[in-house]
Amino acid sequence: MYNLCAGLLRAIGNSVMPLVFLLISSVLNVGLDLWFIAGVGMGVRGAAVATVIAQGISVVLCVLYVLARVCILIPEKKHFAVGSHLYWELFSQSISMGLMSSIVSAGSVVLQYGINGLGTLTIAGHTAARKLFAFTEMPLISMANAGSTFVSQNRGANQPDRVRRGMRQMYLYSVVVMVAAVVLMNFGAQWMVQLISGSSEPIVLENGARYLLWNAPFYAVLGVLLCTRYALQSLGQKVLPLFSSVIELVGKVIFVLVFIPKFQYNAVILCEPIIWFFMTAYLVAVYLHEPFVFPKK
Repeated sequence: MYNLCAGLLRAIGNSVMPLVFLLISSVLNVGLDLWFIAGVGMGVRGAAVATVIAQGISVVLCVLYVLARVCILIPEKKHFAVGSHLYWELFSQSISMGLMSSIVSAGSVVLQYGINGLGTLTIAGHTAARKLFAFTEMPLISMANAGSTFVSQNRGANQPDRVRRGMRQMYLYSVVVMVAAVVLMNFGAQWMVQLISGSSEPIVLENGARYLLWNAPFYAVLGVLLCTRYALQSLGQKVLPLFSSVIELVGKVIFVLVFIPKFQYNAVILCEPIIWFFMTAYLVAVYLHEPFVFPKK
């Protein structure tokens, strides 16, 4: 429900209030975690209860805000008489996005299978590096999400020139994030791995730092990939973006079966960046042939 309300607010250009509600929920979640786990002694059950309460409050705040301030989002009976075409459009788009997420998750499971045979120290270093990677890729994911809203709004406003200009700016932003990531990893990769893993084992630190250092130069490729995929979905593309996740799954299967047994952890590190290149090339080619953005003269 929170994601629905937040998405609706962002769709009309209000990205501040969803962030405010999310911050309130996050702070409340941390406070309730400390109280239920350390204070009351509820353990894992306390963490679960804290999460449910915090998320529930964020939903209530979001709904109350919509009811009080954004009446345009409150549906009436007439709004449901839109015809079967719109319902099918929403249903097919959601199925496409759901399948994409499922295929990406399946690829992650396949890659983890290949990593599990490399030993506990390698797994420890990789796990710490992945946590740091998930944190440092957030600027790219956030920009892709914002770009998705921007593209869909301008699709509705019939402004393809703004879509083209916005995509160029997002691609440039990806390069900026890449430069920042390279600098950060070169100066602090090993220290951050040690901080997250809590280990001083040389293999753990070396593997984790190597993962971050080798991945950082490819952040620009990942940024272009995410922005383009989200933009294509916002333009109504369903099947073609979905095929990019199939490329990812097939690539990871090939790496697990062929390259990881031979090149060990180096193949694990390079698996995703190489796949990103193929996915990005495919998605950019699809984007350049998108009839709304690049109409034939």
